[in-house]
Amino acid sequence: MPPFLTNKSKITSYFTLFLLIISQLPSISQGTLEDYRRSETLKNKLKDKVYNAPNQVNWSKSGKIAWYTIQTPRGKEFISVFPQTKTRQVAFNHESLAEQLNRLAKTTAKPFNLPFNFINFVKEDQEIEFSTEGFVWTYALATNSLHKKEPIRNEPQRYWAAAQSDQPDKPIFSPDSLWTCYVKNFNVYIRSVKTNKELQLSFDGAEGEYYSGFVQWAPDSKKLVANKIRPNQKHLIYFVRSSPEDQLQPKLESREYLKPGDALPIRQPHLFLIEEQKNIPIDDALFNQQYSLSRMDWRKDSRAFTFEYNQRGHQIYRVLEVSASNGAIRPLIEEQSKTFIDYSGKRYRYDVSDGKEIIWASERDGWNHLYLYDGLTGKIKKQITKGEWVVRNVVNINEEKRTIIFAASGIIPQQDPYFIHYYRINFDGTGLTPLTTENANHTGAFSPDNPFFIDTYSRVDFPPVTVLRSVTDGSIMMELEKADISEWTKASWKAPEVFTAKARDGKTDIWGIIIRPTSFDPNKKYPVIENIYAGPHSSFTPKSFMANNRSMFELAELGFIVVQLDGMGTSNRSKAFHDVCWKNLKDAGFPDRILWMQEVARKYPSFDISRVGIYGTSAGGQSSTGGLLFYPDFYKVAVSSCGCHDNRMDKIWWNEQWMGYPIGSHYEECSNVTNAHKLQGKLMLILGEVDDNVDPASTMQLVNALIKANKDFDFLMVPNMGHSTGGDYGERKRRDFFVRHLYHTEPPSWTISLTEETK
Repeated sequence: MPPFLTNKSKITSYFTLFLLIISQLPSISQGTLEDYRRSETLKNKLKDKVYNAPNQVNWSKSGKIAWYTIQTPRGKEFISVFPQTKTRQVAFNHESLAEQLNRLAKTTAKPFNLPFNFINFVKEDQEIEFSTEGFVWTYALATNSLHKKEPIRNEPQRYWAAAQSDQPDKPIFSPDSLWTCYVKNFNVYIRSVKTNKELQLSFDGAEGEYYSGFVQWAPDSKKLVANKIRPNQKHLIYFVRSSPEDQLQPKLESREYLKPGDALPIRQPHLFLIEEQKNIPIDDALFNQQYSLSRMDWRKDSRAFTFEYNQRGHQIYRVLEVSASNGAIRPLIEEQSKTFIDYSGKRYRYDVSDGKEIIWASERDGWNHLYLYDGLTGKIKKQITKGEWVVRNVVNINEEKRTIIFAASGIIPQQDPYFIHYYRINFDGTGLTPLTTENANHTGAFSPDNPFFIDTYSRVDFPPVTVLRSVTDGSIMMELEKADISEWTKASWKAPEVFTAKARDGKTDIWGIIIRPTSFDPNKKYPVIENIYAGPHSSFTPKSFMANNRSMFELAELGFIVVQLDGMGTSNRSKAFHDVCWKNLKDAGFPDRILWMQEVARKYPSFDISRVGIYGTSAGGQSSTGGLLFYPDFYKVAVSSCGCHDNRMDKIWWNEQWMGYPIGSHYEECSNVTNAHKLQGKLMLILGEVDDNVDPASTMQLVNALIKANKDFDFLMVPNMGHSTGGDYGERKRRDFFVRHLYHTEPPSWTISLTEETK
């Protein structure tokens, strides 16, 4: 064979081998200008295109009318529902209101894009009231006439400021209006309304230990209680606002911001007997390691007052009662936990018949349930709800009928255990009656007197249905709305897939969703990006239709499969499931997340877990960076926005709740800053310079540690921005970062119009 033929054969063989290798490689054609334009097109095609799906349902004070807004092909419409007559209609004449508003306010409002979203029914439901253009307006429904009422007031801010200062705006009247009470020179005084005579009730107040101006009178006006406060030292965090809108030079700003380990104010209730002019300090033996004292309430017969005590470290929580005759204190309810008591998410208490009984929520049997206490003896009379499911919240308690309406999840077998359903049950635990059963996540809005409720139910793959139901048995009285997603279908939108896999214990199901691009080809391989938020205060994977949560769909359009799931350590499952987070926030459910994605990859070859990215904000910012630090063999690229990268640097209430008190070595072990030297993979950090939710220094200290460890990373600081994902610009940089490092493709320039093909 001539040499040139041999060489030609070799070339042919090499070319064939090259084609074979190329065919086995993952597709690298994503992240192009075409993909970016398709993502932007999808964004525009989906926005405001789910029709007839109510936003929040509201009831008039009378309970005779329910109202909500829906998006329709012509815009935003207000709808009224009249349960008694089973009728549904447009709430008011949109054209008439818009025309009059434009004339009176000299604005350009459109009938189906009115510049307000909330209305109140007033004047026996004959008028509606709303706020816009700096004024409150009323619109008479019978005559279609609009009137300007008064300027919008900002009183809520004034009262909030007063509440924070422990000083009321003015003296507090006794229930019989014969006395006023106030604080002067750090002590408690009262003044007779009839004689104007002033009496000093306390003499031990001083600047360093003063009485609060917020006092609670007993209903009989013969007693009152006030807190004596030993203040803590304020902890200030500082910001430089580099680019203020109103001046050239930067501004230095500060906020009060307590962090784990900081000193807290100490409050001691004092009982004052008016006729005896006696001041009785309450023995603090049962509440002397305070995180907080809250909910101070008098019994209606003035026999006692109660308050709740949260011990610092959140492992003991007590409801305490103080006798009004002598100040003797006793515990009515006590919760203890070896890990934490979820006081911020699962606390619930209702006093029945002036405290003769108490309905209380507890996780003491491993699941969040309701208990009936004897309020006189402090003994449990009955566990009202029971089973391997959780009470999510209480809607209504009817003392006369001794029934409870509540929301729960996990009761119905074969359904997603996070789906919320509504139930009614008797105080003694009998008569459990489901008010919703459809295989979906339910959101109920109950009328004030509770004979009816409006229920909107949906899933991520099932558009919303809204119905009027009877509270008696949950029966559907009227279908109100059925969402129309035809525009989404025309845009080739693909519904998320719900997927379950076993957790690290091999038993517990982990639930998540998979979002694919509209151009998805099952024969190609796609990088995977996880949207993570593992805050222990709740669960976060969407359960309802994602009409207003579209960013993951837009990200997927660039050629990614996007996922979201709830691993162990998050809430709304068993106490054991939740406890995984305790003193261990760096865990973030990662062992469950990785197993879940490995299971997806076994089922779907298109799911390429050799290229996994992760992103998150706030607690998700901490976790997304943690993915690269603690699990670099799995996660390769991360984008972290305004992360609480060291739990010692973040807000006290959230971090001590899960990481515990006192501060120990576990805080350092969970710190991204301490572990910055472990960084592998590609990391981008995004930060708003005036973030007053998570101290910006948390991210800056991580930046400092990464520089000292000589690590490569990207960092974006957004001037004037607070706690956020980084805004539109941050979203651009996040998407580009994933395209660049998961596809190894240089993204198209954003100076090229991405919307020219979307018009």
